Amino acid sequence: MDYDVLILGGGIVGCAVAYELSKYNLNIAVIEKDFDIADDISFINTTVVYDGLEASDDLMSKLEAKGNYMIEEVATKFKVPFKRTGSLHIAENDEQVKKLEEIYNRALRRGIDNIYLVDPDYINEVEPNLNIKIKKALYSRNTAVISPYDLAISYAEVAFDNGVNFKLEEIVQDIKKGANGFNITTNKNKFSCRVVVNTIPGDNYTIDMDRMKFKEPDANINYVLLEDNENINLSNVVFKLEENGETVLEAPLLSGGTLAAVRSKKRLKFNETINKIKKVLPNITKRDVNNILSDSFHKDLILIDDNNFSKGYIKVTGKHYAEVTIAPSISNMICETIVNNLNCSIKKNFIDKRREYYRFRNMTRSERNEIIALDKRYGKIICLCNQVTEGEIVESIRRPLGARTVEGVKRRTGATFGNCHGAYCISKIIDILAREMDKSPTEIVEDSKNSKVLASRIKEFEDM
Repeated sequence: MDYDVLILGGGIVGCAVAYELSKYNLNIAVIEKDFDIADDISFINTTVVYDGLEASDDLMSKLEAKGNYMIEEVATKFKVPFKRTGSLHIAENDEQVKKLEEIYNRALRRGIDNIYLVDPDYINEVEPNLNIKIKKALYSRNTAVISPYDLAISYAEVAFDNGVNFKLEEIVQDIKKGANGFNITTNKNKFSCRVVVNTIPGDNYTIDMDRMKFKEPDANINYVLLEDNENINLSNVVFKLEENGETVLEAPLLSGGTLAAVRSKKRLKFNETINKIKKVLPNITKRDVNNILSDSFHKDLILIDDNNFSKGYIKVTGKHYAEVTIAPSISNMICETIVNNLNCSIKKNFIDKRREYYRFRNMTRSERNEIIALDKRYGKIICLCNQVTEGEIVESIRRPLGARTVEGVKRRTGATFGNCHGAYCISKIIDILAREMDKSPTEIVEDSKNSKVLASRIKEFEDM
């Protein structure tokens, strides 16, 4: 038997499950098809931590509420950027007020605390830059924002330090029931294990009794990153429901500035997106826009299918916009099920701490001088916009499960996310990656096997 538990998928849920199970005396591996873990997380490294208020389904609301409670403790322990901002669901007419009252009464029945129906005077007090006419708002003190990639990396790094084996660039081809467990075939290896946790939505193997079809996204979501401007910055997460079912969302970015998003059934052009955002932030202009991104929006029920757990198989199905929020609660439930059934013991030497890391831009002058004295590379700025140093980039490559791609460095350090979008620093990042990995710059990829950043050098010289 190669492993006690094999976790399929290194997304936020897979990494959280690996962390929870690493507290016990189990032999565990995570199989991930991409170059990096949590590659499915949006490039926007700020996401909303929900409290179950908005969820139409009671089960999803319960998972969100539990995750909201747990996630702050995890973020504090691993020093993941996290801020409890609060949120406002705003209503501009009587019909929207009625809808808010229904949501409010439903939330009270669910036992969600710290929520209030508030009038315009209170709204202006908690969010002065919300310069629009509002009849009423539903205010929640529970809502927060977190850096989702930092959270996933933290889970994975701590799990790695506690003995979890991460197998990257391996594609699971099939899972079959064996005599004493399961046989897993990948494009590189064959494994056997006692328990399989499948966190890859939509993938089906021989073990799966019912063949699930991957569900199409419920909507499209267009993101607009706005510059740090005190006249438009928000301190709360703001939701505005449009008449046609579209939703406009604004949230403070952890790195400064504002994240604006429009969720719509149809694909919106840039001008359409900006005009809808102006309904909440009328003072923004195109000059305030730093970047534009788009993604798919899912609101499936996320279910833990443990009907086959007597055989040792657990499957997490569905995709949901609040996946980051519910990851702690989902992983906790899966861990309890496995631990109770395998009757395993707690690891006495468990390391519940993430290795230290440094963010030059957040350090004081004396702290900067101190770290530069230890490593001069921290005194060399590579990304001018976000003040990311060579020392930080090198560390991001050398850490457990370190960056091996340009995107991996970007996500770990914040480099290239400034006003120049990498025009100044991208070539330097490629050179550092090539040097640290002992590769040619032309071998460095953006994020996957077939995404080389440089096709070739302009001219090759045999000697200089």
